[in-house]
Amino acid sequence: MDELTLDEALEELVSAEDFLEYFGIEYERSVVQVNRLHILQRFHNYLGKESQPEGDDARRALHAKLLQQAYQDFVKSDALTEKVFKVFHMHEPKTHFVPLTSITVNKAGS
Repeated sequence: MDELTLDEALEELVSAEDFLEYFGIEYERSVVQVNRLHILQRFHNYLGKESQPEGDDARRALHAKLLQQAYQDFVKSDALTEKVFKVFHMHEPKTHFVPLTSITVNKAGS
């Protein structure tokens, strides 16, 4: 895959292990087996927050850095704590602010 552009290479990668190996990131198989989708989603989220530099080498370096960061998030923590996917947020308590000025008193017979 070395002769491919970054975009071409990325199209060929299908698993978290493929991504980690392509970018030369050492990983613990047990961490990836449990968190592969979470790692890839976190990587995607990180990429979405960054502006892409010009040139394949600069982009490849940024991708490697962000994938390493995503992987490390799950080395140090777990999926339940990191809450990458929406399903982890569905049953969290919701708080709403009600200003005092919006509270009225209904008096019976008025």
